[in-house]
Amino acid sequence: MRDARRDLPSVSSLLETAGVKQLLEQHPRNVVLDALRDSVEAARSAGGSHKTEQQWVDTIASAIRNATRPSLRRVINATGVILHTNLGRAPLAGAAIRAIEQVAEGFSNLEYDIASGKRGSRYSHCVGLLTQLTGAEDALVVNNCAAAMVLTLNTLAQRKEVLVSRGELVGTTNRTHDDDYRRAITPKTAAIVKVHRSNFAIEGFTADVSVERLVFIAAEHGLPVIHDLGSGLMLSLDEYGVGGEPTAPSAVASGATLVLMSGDKLLGGPQAGIILGKSAFVAKLRKNPLARAMRVDKLTLAALEATLRIYLDPKQALKQIPVLAMLTERLEKIETRAHSIAEALRARGIDAEVVPSEASVGGGAFPTAKIPSRALSIKADAAHFEEALRLGDPAVIGRIAEGKLLLDLRSVTPGEDGVLTTAIAKARA
Repeated sequence: MRDARRDLPSVSSLLETAGVKQLLEQHPRNVVLDALRDSVEAARSAGGSHKTEQQWVDTIASAIRNATRPSLRRVINATGVILHTNLGRAPLAGAAIRAIEQVAEGFSNLEYDIASGKRGSRYSHCVGLLTQLTGAEDALVVNNCAAAMVLTLNTLAQRKEVLVSRGELVGTTNRTHDDDYRRAITPKTAAIVKVHRSNFAIEGFTADVSVERLVFIAAEHGLPVIHDLGSGLMLSLDEYGVGGEPTAPSAVASGATLVLMSGDKLLGGPQAGIILGKSAFVAKLRKNPLARAMRVDKLTLAALEATLRIYLDPKQALKQIPVLAMLTERLEKIETRAHSIAEALRARGIDAEVVPSEASVGGGAFPTAKIPSRALSIKADAAHFEEALRLGDPAVIGRIAEGKLLLDLRSVTPGEDGVLTTAIAKARA
């Protein structure tokens, strides 16, 4: 039997075809050559191929698209998990995106004081807004909340110990009392740490010690209290049925020495670690050499400042910050959007229905909250349809439940409805 690999075209012969010549006009020669060689080698590894000339051109063109497509790219989040860590957490507000563009396209006053004409500090750009919005004396921004905790402990407790509840390592998993902390304090204790249980809940017979009580206990021994707030919620969402999460202003008001939180969770901004608190302690952190290794860049600062500025008008924050808009969008509006998409799909011959769904906050916030929502259910083989949507451009990520692929609209912005409709139609074509 003749080896099919002997019939594979040579690289030089493929370069002479009209289709490949057209690709050479559209792409750099080295990119086309790499795609061509990879395609021929893949066919050789598979034992040969009897493709037509056009099929070879299509294969090479597909390889070029894969090679030149960005690795980090847009995804439509239809999972119903609003702060999906794997999908980049909080989408930015329009004002934050515009601020990034403005700063990125030229030079900026990152470390330059325009008023005095002298060297400035990058740490100054968001401090005013953070202190105004939270009531803190001072603030510092680093690259994420884990960095904020590392910097804080390195500055205040190096070669010493800190106390933290066993359910958050003092006390037991489900019960911690004032005296547990008092008994655990030793001459080596440098601080008390309070960690907000953001991504899990302990239910049943429980006991906890409030931040206010910890501040009182710490004061008896001259110790600072570090409150790891986590989510960065700025506004109470109780009236929208998503309650129980402490806000940054309330955490500061509780008297903690330092409050740490993330920028890309419920705050709705870029990835950042935000440290709020007493001026004397923030100043120590700022002077720590580690702060330089953890500092944020101009794009992060631009996005964070723009996001914080929106919070000056809380009503506008609920509308303009995507995460908050998703959390507070009325169910009736989501249902209307879902039916509109379903009708558009049915007009294209696609069997789509609207079904009840439960969304979640994600991102380690409101772990037990289930938010009423609506999802699209498309009549199709769930696994194949999920793959087709995931491999589309843009990729659409849903969730499979009870053998059906559900596309939850609470985590999809209204501006993406048209793109989602087109993506579904393409995946079913």
